[in-house]
Amino acid sequence: MASFKLFGGTSPTDVAAPDSVAVIGLGRFGRALALELMAHGTQVLGIDNREDVVQSLNGQLTHVVTGDGTKEDVLRQLSVHEFDHAVVAVAGNLEASILTTSLLLRFGVREVWAKATSEAHRDILAQLNVRHIVFPEQDMGRRVAHMVRGSLQDYVLVDEDFALAKTNPPTALVGKQLGELNTTTKHGVTITAVRKEGSWAPATPQTVLAADDVVLVSGPAKQTEGFSRLK
Repeated sequence: MASFKLFGGTSPTDVAAPDSVAVIGLGRFGRALALELMAHGTQVLGIDNREDVVQSLNGQLTHVVTGDGTKEDVLRQLSVHEFDHAVVAVAGNLEASILTTSLLLRFGVREVWAKATSEAHRDILAQLNVRHIVFPEQDMGRRVAHMVRGSLQDYVLVDEDFALAKTNPPTALVGKQLGELNTTTKHGVTITAVRKEGSWAPATPQTVLAADDVVLVSGPAKQTEGFSRLK
């Protein structure tokens, strides 16, 4: 018989709502993810095999459980098979990550996210047909690299060759209406939103850019990154 220790309620069964998430592995990544989900109103079932880690999160997650995520009977008793969304955030144990991920896929969990800790780990997850693979160190490295090369305040690679960037408008565009600038044709990017005096608003053809504005730009990665360096 599987054993686990539950904090934060009598049963996690009621947590398995369509918008709830099971997070297995509550290290730095899993903990941060679970708390961020809670902050935005998502119910979270957190599972970790370290009781001290689980106790530290007692009262902060909807339910938090000390249990072995590699055991099918444990996950079934916790109703993880009823969740539509689950994240495998196990760190430092390749076998545990793969076993847990395989169980979730076998359960038919609709959206499985898994953290990769190495290139080999990522390749194995890909072979399991995991749709969402997160490689935090590599992803953050790539993100920061794009920011270091230019004057970007933030950068997100949406796909292999499409990005979103947050930056100040180039000097040549200041004082002009967006409708006159035609940035899509001239520069290959689209300004989708503008922050003026701390408030964001959708960009319109009538929007006039100021030097201290912040703009959200989308387009092919190379053009998006180079936009902030336009003269």
